[in-house]
Amino acid sequence: MCVVYPFVCDSDGVPLFGYRRRSYLVLCGLLGALCWGSLAVVVDNKYAAMTAILLSSLSVAFSDVVVDSMVVEKARGESQGAAGSLQSLCWGSSATGGIVSAYFSGYLVETYGTRFVFGVTAVLPLITSAVAGLVGEVPIKASSGDPKVKLTKMAQFISTSKSQLGFLWETVKEPNIFWPTLFIFLWQATPTSDTAMFFFTTNHLGFGPEFLGRVRLVTAVASLVGVGLYNSYLKDVPLRSIFLWTTLLGTALGLTQLLLVTGVNRSLGISDEWFSMGDSLFLTVLGQVSFMPILVLAARLCPPGVEATLFATLMSISNGGGVTGGVLGAGLTQVLGVTSQNFDNLALLLLLCNASSLLPLPFLNLLPSESELAATVEKAEQAQRDFESSKQD
Repeated sequence: MCVVYPFVCDSDGVPLFGYRRRSYLVLCGLLGALCWGSLAVVVDNKYAAMTAILLSSLSVAFSDVVVDSMVVEKARGESQGAAGSLQSLCWGSSATGGIVSAYFSGYLVETYGTRFVFGVTAVLPLITSAVAGLVGEVPIKASSGDPKVKLTKMAQFISTSKSQLGFLWETVKEPNIFWPTLFIFLWQATPTSDTAMFFFTTNHLGFGPEFLGRVRLVTAVASLVGVGLYNSYLKDVPLRSIFLWTTLLGTALGLTQLLLVTGVNRSLGISDEWFSMGDSLFLTVLGQVSFMPILVLAARLCPPGVEATLFATLMSISNGGGVTGGVLGAGLTQVLGVTSQNFDNLALLLLLCNASSLLPLPFLNLLPSESELAATVEKAEQAQRDFESSKQD
C-alpha cells in the first residue's frame, strides 16, 4: 500500500456524482488504464515515464484506500476473528493476483517486449471500473435546504476537509489509538538490508531476471500460504502474542541469510538458488502472518464516517515506518562500506539489521487488549457524534 495522505482520498466526505465509493473506483480505473496505455504507445522519455508511473501508482493507491474503507465498514463491530477473515480474503485475493502476474510477466516480456506488457496491463484497471458498478451503495442526494448546496464545489471540499481533519485529530489523540499507531511505526522502522542483498544476489551470485522472476512467484505463493495460515489458525490469537512470536521467529530466520553470504550453504550441499528460494519462502510466509494483525488492528480502530481517512492515515504511518527503516538501512549500509561491488561487511550488516528488529518488543504493551480496543472504538464513535452535534450548533 503506497503512502497516500488521507485528505487527498476524501471519498469519506465528498461524494462524487452522488457516490462515496463507486464513482471514485470508476475514475481510478480509467486513470490507471490511461497511464499504462500511454506507456505502451506514446511515452518515449524518462520524464513522461515517471509521470505515467506516478499517476498509475496514485490510481492504485486511491482505489486501494476506497476498497479498504469498505472492508472497514464490514469489519466494524465484529470480533478479531471475523475482522481477520475479511482481511484474509482481501490479501488472499491480492496474493493470487501476484501469483498470476509473476507466472506470466517474465514470459510475456521476453516474448513480446515491454510495451506489449504495458498494453495488457492497461486493460486490467478497466476491470476495477467495471466491477465498481457492483458495489452496493445508496446514492447521496443533497436536499435543497442543505447549506452545502449553496457552496461552490471547492468551498464544499475545503469545508469537508476541515471537518475531517477536526474529527481525525479527535480520534487519533485517543491514547488507545495513538499508542498502537506508534508501535506500528516503530515495528516497521527498524533498519533493513534488502537493497544490499539484492546487489549481492545479482552482482555476486549472478542471479538473472529469469530466476528472480521465479523467486517472485515463490514469494507470491508464500504470501497466499501466510494469509491462509493466519486465517485458519491465528486470527483469534491476541495481537501481542502474534507480534512477539513472529518477531522472534523472523529474527531467527533472517539470520539464515548469513549462511548464503558466507557460502556455508554450499558446504552443506545446498545451491545458492535453492537456498535463496527456500529462504524467501519462509520469510515471506512469516512476514505476511505478522502483517495481517496490523491490518486487522487498523480496521477495527476506524470509527464510522472516516473509514478511508483514518485507515489511510494508519497505513500511511505504517508505510512511513517502512520508508524510515529503508533509510536507516541505507545509512547503515553506507557506514559499513557495503556497495554494489563490495560485500566484505555484508554479514555484519545482516546481523545488525536482524538484531534491531527486536528493539520494538519492549513496547508491546502499547497494543490494546480486546476489551480496551472495544472501548476505544465505542469512545471514538461517541466522539464523532459529539463532533457532528457541535458543528450543527
